[in-house]
Amino acid sequence: MKIMVIGSMAFVKDMVKIQKQLEKHGHIVFLPIGSEPHLKDSLFVDDLEKNLEFCIKDNIMRRNFNQVEKSDGVLVVNHKRNNTDGYIGISALLEMGIAHHLGKKIFLYNNVPNYNSVRWAHEVMIMQPTIINGDLKKIK
Repeated sequence: MKIMVIGSMAFVKDMVKIQKQLEKHGHIVFLPIGSEPHLKDSLFVDDLEKNLEFCIKDNIMRRNFNQVEKSDGVLVVNHKRNNTDGYIGISALLEMGIAHHLGKKIFLYNNVPNYNSVRWAHEVMIMQPTIINGDLKKIK
């Protein structure tokens, strides 16, 4: 299966580990385009001025949407961030929306909070993702 691993760039090092594990299971795995600066500098995710310039200059959003289109599905790495269990950032939510629109499989690494706690979880659950609770063998 061709799978794109997505999520907050705060989790980019975990995405690389997950990529290697999925490849051992025979999957073809794509990481988000534009991951490199985040791997080199963990503070880049919160440097919104530099990040904005980079994303516009390199057309990151469109290129990642195209990557979703080439995949059979997406795996959302959604660990705890900013005191939110199962955190999903806006870019990952957009990529999930593209995957949903294109009829791709959507997997969540962890469950999301109840939608009464965080509004975006409502939209996530509408897409009916498969929650794997860290078990990569469930990706088929």
